[in-house]
Amino acid sequence: MYTTYDDSPETAIIVGVITPDTPRWEIRDNLNELEQLARTAGAEVTDRLTQSRTSIDPATFIGSGKVAEIQQLAAQRDADLVIFDDDLSPVQVRNIEQEVDCKVLDRSGLILDIFASRAQTRAAKTQVELAQLQYTRSRLTRRWTHLSRQEGGIGTKGPGEKQIETDRRIIDSRIDKLQEKLEKIDQQRTTQRKARSGHTRVSVVGYTNSGKSTLMNALSDSEVPVEDRLFATLDATTRSVTLGGRREVLMSDTVGFIRKLPHRLIESFKSTLDEVRESDALIHVVDVTHPRFEDHIRVVNETLDELGAADKPMLTVFNKVDNMDDRELLKALQEEYEDAAFISALRGIGLEPMKDDLLEVVERDFVEHVAYVPVTAPEVISYIHQLTDVVSEDYMYARNGEEEADPQAVARMHFRAPEADKARIEDRLQDFGDLTPIPSS
Repeated sequence: MYTTYDDSPETAIIVGVITPDTPRWEIRDNLNELEQLARTAGAEVTDRLTQSRTSIDPATFIGSGKVAEIQQLAAQRDADLVIFDDDLSPVQVRNIEQEVDCKVLDRSGLILDIFASRAQTRAAKTQVELAQLQYTRSRLTRRWTHLSRQEGGIGTKGPGEKQIETDRRIIDSRIDKLQEKLEKIDQQRTTQRKARSGHTRVSVVGYTNSGKSTLMNALSDSEVPVEDRLFATLDATTRSVTLGGRREVLMSDTVGFIRKLPHRLIESFKSTLDEVRESDALIHVVDVTHPRFEDHIRVVNETLDELGAADKPMLTVFNKVDNMDDRELLKALQEEYEDAAFISALRGIGLEPMKDDLLEVVERDFVEHVAYVPVTAPEVISYIHQLTDVVSEDYMYARNGEEEADPQAVARMHFRAPEADKARIEDRLQDFGDLTPIPSS
């Protein structure tokens, strides 16, 4: 006996809403992106529908008439799911599903599904599952009653308790376990970041599919997986890159941002996005060939603000210039964004000037210091070499404040360091603050 499986993709109808303050061209572009998300998730979009409304219908989001139209179209197309470009309330999802008789997804649910299919590492899988369960919990209906069989039904039911309440308790229990796992993962990553604290750290950020991983590979001569699809990278990947032939930085690739990125994902990916929060500088990669790249810049900046990283020193890098046919447009952009770099990460165009620009950004807030460190404290001398840019190092004698104190051999260290490292450096030098050099006779 043979069992056959249908490998054909699910078919989907996508839906957008036009409100008085939203121009039609923006809805069109938004639905283009939603269709790309649907394809990334493995669905084939058969139709797209829009509905103009002065206000959102609290029961069905788009109104009963439009729901009836979707029901007819879904029946004709034998559609598997209907995807909305906006987030729906649990009540709206339930009401629409009852009418159209197929699965209904909103934008957050679709992005969560894509993240789940992309997750490879233990950390990514844990982060995505937590976000999915938090999303699912408020959307429980009778179709979730299988949950009781996933984690032993005996002892999970109270007298007279409804199945949905049982499922909710199962989800709550799983959420607690995942949060405990993420706390341990966060502690491990915090330890790893502390081990890298002696290095300058740079995070590569940008809208999804802007070429961040390609740039990482080009700069570090590594093989970070590169795919022409949304959210190809979920885990932060760190590589060593040398700038200006003298400064080594640790560069991390991070998950791509996107319009209406679910807040649950930002919360769940805290340990991954901490790489961005704790970086010394950022590279913002922009796909210059995208017709709405300026909107992408805005979305990334808003997300950085939400992460508390908007004030980081940042180099904006316009990527894929080799695909620009309009050279006059490129020239105009170079004049408008005069502090930005224009490159092709794939072809290696403009990478060396970009690295020089990045070095300038990294060292922009450096402050010069002079310290006297006893030669009997080699670990402190080594620490300064590791954490700072040492300009000069001379050896001489110094006294510890008092005239009659015995002279001791010291290293006079002239160095430059980020303002953010000032407290750490001063803490290591606090025992030597009273040392004063002895003038040579």
